[in-house]
Amino acid sequence: MQAQNDLPTLAAARRVVVKIGSALVVEARTAAPRAGWLASVAADVASLRAQGTEVILVSSGAIALARHALGLTRRKLRLEEKQAAAAVGQIRLAGAWAAALDQVGLPAAQLLLTLEDSEDRRRYLNARATLGTLLELGCVPVINENDTVATAEIRFGDNDRLAARVAEMTGADALILLSDIDGLYTADPRRDPMAAHLPVVPRLTEEIMAMGGEPPPGYSSGGMRTKLIAARIATGAGCAMAIALGQRDHPLRAIADGARCTWFLPAPEGRTARKRWIAGSLAPLGTLTVDAGAARALARGSSLLPAGLRAVEGSFRRGDPVRVQDEAGHELARGLAAYDAEDARRIAGHRSEALEALLGWRGRDEIVHRDDLVLLG
Repeated sequence: MQAQNDLPTLAAARRVVVKIGSALVVEARTAAPRAGWLASVAADVASLRAQGTEVILVSSGAIALARHALGLTRRKLRLEEKQAAAAVGQIRLAGAWAAALDQVGLPAAQLLLTLEDSEDRRRYLNARATLGTLLELGCVPVINENDTVATAEIRFGDNDRLAARVAEMTGADALILLSDIDGLYTADPRRDPMAAHLPVVPRLTEEIMAMGGEPPPGYSSGGMRTKLIAARIATGAGCAMAIALGQRDHPLRAIADGARCTWFLPAPEGRTARKRWIAGSLAPLGTLTVDAGAARALARGSSLLPAGLRAVEGSFRRGDPVRVQDEAGHELARGLAAYDAEDARRIAGHRSEALEALLGWRGRDEIVHRDDLVLLG
């Protein structure tokens, strides 16, 4: 999504993930949602959608919305208190976004994720498929960390990194981190009047990473350091990222109109990194043999459909790596299976519209989706 001047733009993005922190969502004095600001963001989302850009929101604020109601404002919370506050606040957070998006004619959808959902292959595929379907149906997914069940071992710990993983998972073109600052500076501008704003970061060097500071006080659990870690994840997946000022109304429109921010450029090899991982880092647990028609379709960049499947060998589960070969035994590709081996055998050779009757439930149309498939040779 490069513009003519080689800087990314929202107008050129097919899919955008927007991360929004607690301090932007919640009014600090009253602990109520900032309804007017949320409405302005919803209007920005509607404008992007009208231009053909899909938008996913990653929103903090659940715990902050519940602390006052539960009398948990005067001290640091224990884990179980945070989880209880998240359970109460998540309803309020989802309701606030649903109300704002409803005003511009967009249905909201809530997803709660943990770190494990982005690292376990099966959960990853489930989450990605759900997000893709919601976007196809015209919904705006609103994502938060599942603080009600997450423990230290399975937490992202901050929504900057969660947003970066969502951008990676969904193949987003841009990740926007709305913040209390308009980008990255050579030093903390609140402490150093000589700090210089960086409008673009072509590459994340150790010098750039060293510019991250300590998390700020208040509701936020992030800080510049976590934003730079998020940038490393996102740009490494081929996604551009911006740190931009979020406190103004219509913050996404402001970015589109050229407001000052910092763009981190995607790594040129980012889009192929996951493909290399599938092709070379995972040992196949099974083999799918396909007919000549399916082989030709794969060569054109298509997904592998059940109709072209002739044989299934091995024992594998959904999300496991498999080999794809032709009927002469020549390996054509490797990929991640969308079905368990037993179910794959059951639907082999059948058209996609027959799958529900064969399985008793409706699954994916593809045995291996092209996003999870790497051609060899």
